[in-house]
Amino acid sequence: MEGPMKLMCVVMFLVVLSIAGFNGVHGSGQQYGPCGKHNIEKEAEKLEPCTRAAQNRYVPVPKRCCDVIEKKLKSPGCLCAIMFTNTARNTGIKPEIAVTIPKRCNIASRPVGHKCGAFPLL
Repeated sequence: MEGPMKLMCVVMFLVVLSIAGFNGVHGSGQQYGPCGKHNIEKEAEKLEPCTRAAQNRYVPVPKRCCDVIEKKLKSPGCLCAIMFTNTARNTGIKPEIAVTIPKRCNIASRPVGHKCGAFPLL
C-alpha cells in the first residue's frame, strides 16, 4: 500500500509544478498595461521635465524632456496612456498640447498620426 501512496504523492507534486509553470510566478491571467510591467503612474513621473511644455504650446521644450520623449516614443501606446494618467491630470498636462511635443523636439522618427485618445501625435 505504501508504494501506490508514494507514486500518488509524486504525481500530485508534478501536477502542481506543471500548473505553477504554466501560470507563471504571478498566477494566470496576469495582465500588463500599455507600458508593460511598468507602473504607469511612475512612468508619468519621469516626464516631469515636460510639464510646462505640455501645458502651453508656446513654452520651449527642454532638452531633458525631448530625451525622455524620444525614449518613450519607442512605445507610443505607453506614451499616450501616460498623458491620461492621474499624475498627468493633476499636474495640468493638456493632452492636446502634449501630442505636439515630439514635433517641437524635432524627433524625426516620431509616429506621426498615432492617436492618443482623440489627439493624433504631430
